[in-house]
Amino acid sequence: MNGSYIAGFVDGEGSFHIAFQRRPDLRFGWQAIPEFHISQNYTSRSVLEEIKNFLNCGYVKNNDAAGKRDKTKVYVVRNRQDLLQKIIPFFEQNPLRTEKRNDFEVFKRVVLMLENNKHQDLENFREIVELAYSMNASGRYRKRNKEEILESLTSSETIR
Repeated sequence: MNGSYIAGFVDGEGSFHIAFQRRPDLRFGWQAIPEFHISQNYTSRSVLEEIKNFLNCGYVKNNDAAGKRDKTKVYVVRNRQDLLQKIIPFFEQNPLRTEKRNDFEVFKRVVLMLENNKHQDLENFREIVELAYSMNASGRYRKRNKEEILESLTSSETIR
C-alpha cells in the first residue's frame, strides 16, 4: 500500500462529497457535511481496511444508502480535523489524475470555508451550496435538488 496506489484507487472508486442535512436548530436550517468515500464490493473489504489504516482515520461500514440488497462496503471520513490534517494533505501530495481532481479542489475549498466559519454568513453558505452542487457531475445523483436548499435559505432569511 502506498500513496500512488491509493490515489489511483480513489480516481476509480472514490468520491469527495458535501452532504446537506436539515437542521432546524442551526441558523440557516441546514448543515453542510463534507465526506470522503471509497466504495467496494464486500469481498474487497480488506483493501478498504488497508487504506483506512494507511490514512489513519475514518471507518468502513455497509453502504446503507444503496438499499438492503446491496452488499458493498464504504470507507468514510467525515471528521473535519481528519479531512484537514490527513485527507487533504494526502491528496495534495498524491494528486488525482481524473475529473475527481477538480472535485477534490472544490471539496478542499468548502472544507476550508467551514473551518474558517464562513458557513455562518448567508452569502458564503449559498456559495457552499453552489460549490457542492458543481461537484460529482453537477449533482446529478443527489436526492435533493439545489433549489430546495437555496429557496429555504431565502425563506429562513425573511423569518429571522
